[in-house]
Amino acid sequence: MMKSAKILIVDDERDTVLLAQRLLEHEGYCVISAYDGEEALQKIYTERPNLILLDVMLPKKNGYEVCKEIKANNELKNTIVVMFTVKKFDSDRRKGFQAGTDYYVTKPFSGQKLLTFIRKILQN
Repeated sequence: MMKSAKILIVDDERDTVLLAQRLLEHEGYCVISAYDGEEALQKIYTERPNLILLDVMLPKKNGYEVCKEIKANNELKNTIVVMFTVKKFDSDRRKGFQAGTDYYVTKPFSGQKLLTFIRKILQN
């Protein structure tokens, strides 16, 4: 599933999306993007990504709500969700795991670190 993996980036900050998208496409991943929780869910149902980089603070539906919906759906529950957020308190992290996220990563991030992290996840 390595290089041809489909990754959905969900963030309301366009610069963050573009930066991550450029980085991941350069590595050969197929990248889709969404800028709010509802758009994210639509794309998850139609595109079926292998991995979702999901911000917490989103318009329409927040990342916790999106994650809960993914994990409650039998067809989608095995999709890898990485919460990708500036919210770094233990309570935020707990809330992420309670929502069902597989990984919780705080921003800012280095591009290389993100690539290594995603590569590792997709290899497992």
